[in-house]
Amino acid sequence: MTPAEQARAEAARGFMPPDEGLALWQAAAEVDPSLGPALEVGSYCGKSALYLGPALRDRGTSLMCVDHHRGSEENQEGWEWHEPDLVDPAVGKMDTLPIFRRTVHDAGLEDTVVAIVGDSPRVARLWTTPLSLLFIDGGHGEEPARLDYELWTPHVAVGGVLLIHDVFPDAADGGRPPYEQIYLPALASGLFTEESAQGSLRVLRRQ
Repeated sequence: MTPAEQARAEAARGFMPPDEGLALWQAAAEVDPSLGPALEVGSYCGKSALYLGPALRDRGTSLMCVDHHRGSEENQEGWEWHEPDLVDPAVGKMDTLPIFRRTVHDAGLEDTVVAIVGDSPRVARLWTTPLSLLFIDGGHGEEPARLDYELWTPHVAVGGVLLIHDVFPDAADGGRPPYEQIYLPALASGLFTEESAQGSLRVLRRQ
């Protein structure tokens, strides 16, 4: 990752720590593009796309970004991660899509990063393309996390990678659904083996 790309990603709006962002970039830089495109569930304002996008562009593949852009449960009013300025006053709901589009545009990644605006389970049930990389960072409630695991991980091609964000084995460090509903089931399935960990990010390989 060039210093300019790294600086742009670190300055982008979002919650991805720099060390975990660089681990995202590293995983994307090693994908086999012949396995298919990459896809992330949960894009928010585009910060993670700025880590994944440059590496995938250099690998000759694309990043599909699935998000309804209305914010996850923890982004809603009254919750810890709510950002009031992201509420569209015309409809009274969160709308991160304009900032996502501007972030991707300013990074020069519009030819690599493709926005898919929709509810994750709805899109997943229509999806048929094998994936070289799947990054799950969507809703952190039990049901959204469970559905993201059940509906998206079958699309990871053999030899592809599964990246899971906000994995906290110790409940004192954060919410448990990504750990309990995605990470543990992936390992228990026998289809994925863990390759590395950086902070709350886990990198698993599809066998």
